[in-house]
Amino acid sequence: MPVTVVRFNLVDPAATPASLSARYKAAIEMAAYADDRGITTVQTEEHHGVANNWLPSPFAFAGAVFGATRHLAVTVSAVIGPLHDPLRLAEDIAVLDLLSGGRLVTVAGIGYRPEEYALFDVDWKRRGALQDELLETVLKAWTGEEFTYRDRTVRVTPRPFSDPHPLLLVGGSSRAAARRAARLGLPFFPSAHLPELEAYYKERLVEYGTEGWTMMPAAETPLLHMAEDPDRAWAEYGGHFLHEARTYASWQSGDIRSAVKSAATTVEELRAEGVYRILTPDQCVAQGLENHVLHPLSGGMPIDEGWRSLHLFCEDVLPRLGD
Repeated sequence: MPVTVVRFNLVDPAATPASLSARYKAAIEMAAYADDRGITTVQTEEHHGVANNWLPSPFAFAGAVFGATRHLAVTVSAVIGPLHDPLRLAEDIAVLDLLSGGRLVTVAGIGYRPEEYALFDVDWKRRGALQDELLETVLKAWTGEEFTYRDRTVRVTPRPFSDPHPLLLVGGSSRAAARRAARLGLPFFPSAHLPELEAYYKERLVEYGTEGWTMMPAAETPLLHMAEDPDRAWAEYGGHFLHEARTYASWQSGDIRSAVKSAATTVEELRAEGVYRILTPDQCVAQGLENHVLHPLSGGMPIDEGWRSLHLFCEDVLPRLGD
């Protein structure tokens, strides 16, 4: 059975507080609906100070999703580790792990926007060292035992539900990220399909004498939207996908590798590129994808259109994926 994901970043460049509240509530209702129909994962992420209202608080959102669901996992992909206090992050993840019965998956990255570091007065040049400290600290904190942190003795409670600790992966597209994951014996989450980096990670596991595994995007991991008439949907709603694609492109330098990186500058180019795909249910099944990532509220997509896409996927695609 392929992995099925509903992704939310709650972007809406034209939002008012009232309309953004409606979008957040719709996302929680969509998560509950998806959970009832067997979707495996809700994916969310973290960005700060973005004019289009990109979600800055993924763990608060995850808590709301857990309160509305019973089965699906929530993957935070990714939390920008150096922007968080390590002890407080350990507490927040432990509480969510307890609330959800172990359904939280956290991917820890270091980000790629210096502006976000400046917003929180965190030194961009120290991001690697700060990430090391954060990962080492949360792993110690989740034992529930006393340990030394910044020259003082601390203890973090409560202990998480998951044994030995909540699922924590190291994300990134660099050798430094792969080394960090291997050194700590943590799973590695490459930000794109990068077999050579996976091989490097496995070599470092042997070097450090640790154990781990890789959760890597498939060679094709498009962001999907379902429509009965894709031509009409591209004409009416393609601008929402382009907005998100152009926002990502403005952040990602040439050495950033991402499964959703786009070079498109027009809706027509975006459609031809295939990073975002609007498909009929039959077309979606015929693609034979390993991972189906639905993005129903992309780029300020109208809520009603997002629901149409989600209904089509859950009612007309999902039942056929196990055939």
